[in-house]
Amino acid sequence: MSAGQIAALIAAGAFVVLVVLLAIPLIKLGKTLDAATEAIERTNSNTDPLLIGANETITHVNTQLERVDGITANAQAVTGNVSALASVFTATLGGPLVKTAALSYGVSKAIKARRKKSALKAARKAGK
Repeated sequence: MSAGQIAALIAAGAFVVLVVLLAIPLIKLGKTLDAATEAIERTNSNTDPLLIGANETITHVNTQLERVDGITANAQAVTGNVSALASVFTATLGGPLVKTAALSYGVSKAIKARRKKSALKAARKAGK
């Protein structure tokens, strides 16, 4: 064996050691990529039911919002009807009620004044 052959043999051995040393991290990297792929697949399979449930919830919420819109529209109609009824009541009975109240107040004041005047007359008669 010549010195060149020994050098080639040492170089080949060093190359084999280098390939073995590089193969170990590549194998570990492959296992890591397999685990990552499996995790992504599990996440993807678990996401579908979650999205379906979220879609059902949103549909239910939209149905409830439509009901609330109907209730709000009915409440607005009732408020308008009550306002119109109050206006009709005020226009129809408000004027006569105010006049009746004013008349009863005036009659009450007149009766009190008359009683007071009668009491003063009686007191003057009693004092003479």
